[in-house]
Amino acid sequence: MNQLLRHARISGPAEAVPGSGAGTGPDPERLARVLLGRLSEPGDAVVGRWLGQLPAVDVVQAIRDGTVPDHPGLDATRLAGYQARLPGLDPQMDLKRVQDVGGRFIIPGDTEWPSQLDDLGDGRPIGLWVTGTGSLRLLALRSVAMVGSRACTAYGAHVAGELAAQLAERGWVVISGAAYGIDAAAHRGALAVGGMTAAVLACGVDVAYPKGNAELIRRIGVQGLLISELPPGEHPNRFRFVLRNRVIAALTRGTVVVEAAVRSGALSTARRARDLNRHTMGVAGPVTSALSAGVHALIRSGGAVLVTDAAEITELIGAIGDDLAPQRSGPVLPRDLLEPAVARVLEAVPATAEGAPVERLARQSGLPPDEVLQRLYELGSLGYVERHGAHWRMVRRR
Repeated sequence: MNQLLRHARISGPAEAVPGSGAGTGPDPERLARVLLGRLSEPGDAVVGRWLGQLPAVDVVQAIRDGTVPDHPGLDATRLAGYQARLPGLDPQMDLKRVQDVGGRFIIPGDTEWPSQLDDLGDGRPIGLWVTGTGSLRLLALRSVAMVGSRACTAYGAHVAGELAAQLAERGWVVISGAAYGIDAAAHRGALAVGGMTAAVLACGVDVAYPKGNAELIRRIGVQGLLISELPPGEHPNRFRFVLRNRVIAALTRGTVVVEAAVRSGALSTARRARDLNRHTMGVAGPVTSALSAGVHALIRSGGAVLVTDAAEITELIGAIGDDLAPQRSGPVLPRDLLEPAVARVLEAVPATAEGAPVERLARQSGLPPDEVLQRLYELGSLGYVERHGAHWRMVRRR
């Protein structure tokens, strides 16, 4: 294969890696990763394996020279595809474009790099373009993904907004994809209570997509973070949306699916989260709604845990013993506190105006008459029963 790769060189003299010379600009490794982000698509496992063996500078130079050793999945066709994208690329300009919008490009080894992304293995992002305030690494430590259908119902939008607001008020960062529907509702819910939210985009961080969410995306960039694997100016396509989902799943402590049809991109995020040993949760919807059928199937198969509020979500993804959800129970009625013998006598008293004598109540309760009489007086003191001649009857309450 090496011989084929040598014959697949691009024409013209080999160029040096931009930024590899002396100077005060960005370091060569960062520039090389910017260039690789232009040459390959997100999640390219071939480039990922390559970067596991060589610095990015050497990988770029090998692509330029076509002197690539045997490498799993790398053939002349793929190499030619990388080389075809080389002409005209300017990583320095890409870095300037993101700096102009107040952003930055972070790579593995930076203090802001979230180490949990390493769980993606060879599919780990080459780098991430980020705009907004706060450290992505620190914010991701206490984050939860919320995804669902773009064509959501009013019920789904309400639930997503409420859950996101509750999570934000508990100090959790809500991460989603800035799409229509559940994504937008989750972001808006967090923003509404002054919480932190982040959007992982399938386009450049300087591109507002979808257009209808342009103002929402702007607000996320001001109050939270915009994140993307794609360089500035890049636009989304169907495959980039799917690949974006793996970053959402890996970046967060768990994923909540609010609404999803049987065939839904939100379910792919949930499956990636499950494969990465993240918590996967689902919110039930009406059994008559096709937009909840996918979530129901996920829960029924054991692929997700049913959750109904933020307390149940944080119990799963939070600190052990510190984020426990309150025990759910119905209201405690006064008669629930009665001793068993007293409760048996009360149950024997008929709800009729004439009531019943002690002997009949003893037969009904299975207790001796003397004890029944004693318990009846106790119940009378508590206001449950009253004596009416030789009979005892229930007190009528308004």
